[in-house]
Amino acid sequence: MPYEPPTHTVERSLRATTGAKIVAGVDEVGRGAWAGPVTVCAAITGLRRPPQGLTDSKLLTVKRRTELAETLRSWVTSYALGHASPEEIDELGMTAALRLAAVRALEGLPVRPDAVILDGKHDYLGSPWQVRTVIKGDQSCVAVAAASVIAKVQRDKMMAELGADHADFGFADNAGYPSPVHRAALEVRGPTPYHRLSWAYLDALPQWRHLKKARVWAEATVPQIEGQLGFDF
Repeated sequence: MPYEPPTHTVERSLRATTGAKIVAGVDEVGRGAWAGPVTVCAAITGLRRPPQGLTDSKLLTVKRRTELAETLRSWVTSYALGHASPEEIDELGMTAALRLAAVRALEGLPVRPDAVILDGKHDYLGSPWQVRTVIKGDQSCVAVAAASVIAKVQRDKMMAELGADHADFGFADNAGYPSPVHRAALEVRGPTPYHRLSWAYLDALPQWRHLKKARVWAEATVPQIEGQLGFDF
């Protein structure tokens, strides 16, 4: 399906209205998974013409996404990844875990950005970062699209490695997200050490429900986007 290539429009706007010189694009992957970390990439691209075919990672085939990520790693000015573990997600809730992963990514950059373009409509980052949220920023903003592709490829690789000792769960294919294979393995074997134990999928597993961790964070912090998925897929 044809799509419009991302541009530097938002970055140029931020530079003009705020005086920001260094702008980072930030995107996450893994928010709705049952297993594995939530991963955030922060990428600084400047205003150069992006590689051909750059767009939201979800619109790309696995082959094209992997090839593009390899190109982007050397094309971007700089990038860094941050992760929040399943244990941190269970303890903090997703909003706080996202912020933790994003701060780790931003602080991993060689320079501190003056402003951040954050994919989506919710600012889970907050002060002291100067944030501009952009709905579908992973399709429309060059830096966010670059972060989207790098984050997705890196987390997929990580999940494939974590799943090497848990082949029944199909992590190499589903990256910890809901799938029939994943569901079947959970019913038989229960959660692995990489599963989020505060997630709603455990409510549908009577034999493993005793492992569920109670939420300890305020309900107001639970995001409405890509929420905790059960077995309805």
